[in-house]
Amino acid sequence: MRSLNQQKRLKNKRIDFDARFWSGSRKHSRIKLLESFFHFNDLVTAKQMLNKIMVYAGKKKKAIKEDSPTIFHFHQALRSFVRACYAIKLKQTTWEMNTNIENRSTLMQASLSDEEYLNPTLVFQSAFEEYSLKDFDYYIAIAVYFSMGVFKNAEESSLIGPYLHLTKMLDAAHLILERRIQRNQ
Repeated sequence: MRSLNQQKRLKNKRIDFDARFWSGSRKHSRIKLLESFFHFNDLVTAKQMLNKIMVYAGKKKKAIKEDSPTIFHFHQALRSFVRACYAIKLKQTTWEMNTNIENRSTLMQASLSDEEYLNPTLVFQSAFEEYSLKDFDYYIAIAVYFSMGVFKNAEESSLIGPYLHLTKMLDAAHLILERRIQRNQ
């Protein structure tokens, strides 16, 4: 268990989102970075690219057909996205929805459970309880590396857990932004 002082220091520490390369700006808040991520990668495209990377990381005799710069750009953006999700988890802001669960959109819910749909920050809490930022960085790097070449020793089994969390984080972050837009209207 971390002491209260350690938790305060972690919360007050500024997280470098590493977004300068792909977004053109060094300064971002966690929500602005999510907006920027989805500006460059809509939800469907981001999930498809993540899925392609995962599939090709497991194929031992085929490499992904996307351009290397496209994969690298997505890699950098996804790393920043994970950092923004981590910052949201640290802030412990809730984006709860006070409406009846029967009125939900199944398209908006996507991979989220009913509880996660009502409070999408639970997705970030769960992901970062199981994996650290370094773990996600490692996963993303390994998945991209193995997807871009023909390798015999891909670590497919160690890629599945982070992949599932990343998919849910994409859905949760998109839902948070949608609710933020609805709140401001």
